[in-house]
Amino acid sequence: MGDVILTTPLLRVLRRAHPSARLTMVTRDRYAPLLEGNPHLHRLMALGPGSTLSSLARELRRETFTHRLDLHRSLRSRHLRWLVGGRWTSYPKHRMARTALIRMHRDIYRDRRPVAERYFDAARGLGVQPDGDPAEVFLDLATLRRADQALATGGRRDDSRTLLALAPGAAHATKRWPLAHWVALAARLEAQGTADLAVLGGPDDRDAGAAIAAAAPGRAVNLAGVLTLRETAAVLKRARAAVAGDTGLLHLATAVGTPVVGLYGPTVEAFGFFPYRGRATVLQRDLPCRPCSSHGGPACPLGHHRCLADLEPAAVAHALTHLPR
Repeated sequence: MGDVILTTPLLRVLRRAHPSARLTMVTRDRYAPLLEGNPHLHRLMALGPGSTLSSLARELRRETFTHRLDLHRSLRSRHLRWLVGGRWTSYPKHRMARTALIRMHRDIYRDRRPVAERYFDAARGLGVQPDGDPAEVFLDLATLRRADQALATGGRRDDSRTLLALAPGAAHATKRWPLAHWVALAARLEAQGTADLAVLGGPDDRDAGAAIAAAAPGRAVNLAGVLTLRETAAVLKRARAAVAGDTGLLHLATAVGTPVVGLYGPTVEAFGFFPYRGRATVLQRDLPCRPCSSHGGPACPLGHHRCLADLEPAAVAHALTHLPR
């Protein structure tokens, strides 16, 4: 999710530099909603569960593209490139530097740009440079209204009160802030009595969301697994701030203009996935074992998970009240 969101600054600048160009974006169907309504795209193609790379390649070969950009550099995208043929350009993933930092804790990174700006290397020769603005996701009025209805159904009746969004989930366990800390944060925020809480996430986060919402009865609504991706973005847009780990929802929050408190554990800024150009505070611990992974894993290799366990709920609550302006 985050990878797709972070391509949008490049799409915006390409459209501005080449207003008559026909831009086609290819992504998996689960992420296509992030690009719906994007005015910089001419066509959005989604690879669904019933689709094959061969059929997608046949469709792409029917088009006459002057430029083909690979913004993923995965085995899947390389296979697609081979099937489609033609000249492709891509961007640096710095796999060697990343491996050295993880395995030997030796920092040989020379390129400190965020990934959103490394993507511009795939567009070399097209006369584009990052414009300094954040990623973007475009929402229609109907989606915003559905999000408001979900908040009201969940118990939030007064939309004049401040709303905070909590996103406890992550694809990998080591990227998740301990559930006990989320519960303690919700209880602390309820005691302050200054904001309503919306817990967001996918179906796998429902139980965690229920536990967090139970810590702030009357103040919190558990929307994990209830909303579509675009409705989740709409709730984030309604929020004064969001708390999330190194996940797609963090980047989704910045893309709709919501300030974030980012909780980073096994991953570090050199990888390029800190909040991009948004109002953000990153909380992290300077530990000799960090980073231990590029994407997170099922368990802390050392068994203590201090990188996130040591981030206290009080520090997160403080960060929420001292976000950059």
